[in-house]
Amino acid sequence: MAEDKDKKVSSISAVFPAYNDGGTIPSMVLTALIALKEVTDDYEVIVTNDGSADFTRQVLDALAERFPELHVIHKEKNGGYGAALRSGFSAATKDWIFYTDGDGQYNPLELKNLVGALDEGVDIVNGYKIQRHDPLYRKIIGRIYHHIVKLLFSFKLKDVDCDFRLFRRDILDTVKLESETGTICLELVKKMQDAGFKFAEVPVNHYYRSYGKSQFFNWRHLKNSATQLLSLWRKIVVQKDHLK
Repeated sequence: MAEDKDKKVSSISAVFPAYNDGGTIPSMVLTALIALKEVTDDYEVIVTNDGSADFTRQVLDALAERFPELHVIHKEKNGGYGAALRSGFSAATKDWIFYTDGDGQYNPLELKNLVGALDEGVDIVNGYKIQRHDPLYRKIIGRIYHHIVKLLFSFKLKDVDCDFRLFRRDILDTVKLESETGTICLELVKKMQDAGFKFAEVPVNHYYRSYGKSQFFNWRHLKNSATQLLSLWRKIVVQKDHLK
């Protein structure tokens, strides 16, 4: 599908979950504001600060004073990636939702590539990493994870683990999300896929994390993630609760 780099949409909510991302979230917000102006005249940025222990709260409050398009949700305790993302989605008011993480591993300026891939009938545009810029052990774990979830959930996307997506907000009227952890991305894509929504895919750049530490790549978290993954698989693949 050819991309139209000059294409615009009616309105977009850009959503960022942030946890101890004080060193990257300001540039993500500012870059998102630039990107949004290129693809729509009606936009907002929503950041959920998920109980950060660094200076994320302070920099977000300072930005919110300067930019009325920025809306910040502060959570006093860390509730998990999925819970933070769902809070941002619930606060979104525009026709389209764009989301990515606040850690600076994706470039919001590439939002125009997602919008450019919108065609008649397309409901979701999903990015896929051109090349993963992470330490070798993370690349290996990520590749293993990709193949496991693709097999378990019958995913058709090239890169379900790429958190750089644009989708119609009214999809959330049909797709009800429950995950409070990182499994929310699997839940979101699987439920969208099962509901028959149409995907488009575009390549996006992935960057080395320059600030903070990933909460996913440690053995304790990986063990918990495996438990949550199997629980999600049982609910939406075996029991098919979302289709009842």
